Amino acid sequence: MTSPKIPDSLRRVVLASNNAGKLREFSALFAPLGIELVPQGELDVPEAEEPHVTFVENALAKARHASRLTGLPALADDSGLCVAALDGAPGVYSARYAQMHGGEKSDQSNNALLVEKLAGVADRSAWYVAVLALVRSENDPRPLIGEGLWHGEIIDQPEGANGFGYDPHFYLPDLALTAASLDPQEKNQVSHRARALRELLGKLGNA
Repeated sequence: MTSPKIPDSLRRVVLASNNAGKLREFSALFAPLGIELVPQGELDVPEAEEPHVTFVENALAKARHASRLTGLPALADDSGLCVAALDGAPGVYSARYAQMHGGEKSDQSNNALLVEKLAGVADRSAWYVAVLALVRSENDPRPLIGEGLWHGEIIDQPEGANGFGYDPHFYLPDLALTAASLDPQEKNQVSHRARALRELLGKLGNA
């Protein structure tokens, strides 16, 4: 798709995340657009509360929080893994799935719990969800929202050394690889975040 014309007011945007994996992915995705993403940690912005049960509400809460404390436009994402057999869990709680069940907050613990929950379950269908929210200011009445879905299946044994989160267990039948086995550049073309970004940029071009 053709890159949209980026307003000068959006050349410097605070990224409302301190997740190293997301920082890498978003930096790679936004660099070609001439948009400088400044991680909120560099601007002493604390983590926002994420009290909501939907991805879009959490993304907006984080973006407005970062914009309020910096005076800059802000981009936030809320993303996670939804598993059909688990009624959409872990969903918005993906990053702290194990912690909510008495374990530690880590990718390894989250993946171990997911595999345990799916023991003996035939339906392994799952999808990654990413919602991006871009606000021009804290009280922007027309935030730009992009949503991306990435469908796959959960496998018991991890494969691949790239990515983060549930990527080693997220198998893509069409590619016969897990998300963690993809080259980072390839992942940035097909992932849920890439799809959400394309939708967001389409709206930005018409904003």
